[in-house]
Amino acid sequence: MPAEVRVMVYQAAYDEAQLAEVRTAYHLVSKRLAGVPGMLGNELLRSPADPTALAVVSSWESMAAFQRWEQGDGHRNDTAPLRPFRDTRVPAPFAVYEVDAAY
Repeated sequence: MPAEVRVMVYQAAYDEAQLAEVRTAYHLVSKRLAGVPGMLGNELLRSPADPTALAVVSSWESMAAFQRWEQGDGHRNDTAPLRPFRDTRVPAPFAVYEVDAAY
């Protein structure tokens, strides 16, 4: 059986106004992605150690489901509102993980 997948996209907000913009963009993108086949959900996370560091984590039923969406026509437009907030302090803007074990 295919493993579930988590995709982390790193974002940054350097003040409260920008944080509000990230939250607005996150909610807009989440509404656009509601009902995407294979997507199980997503969350906006904020680091307590570095409040400027955020991540959007999405859960997918499989790598194939994520790749179908990522290679589809709407991917770039649907996620565009968050793009200006990508965290340029990290070497890669996102990471993809397969679930290896879970309880």
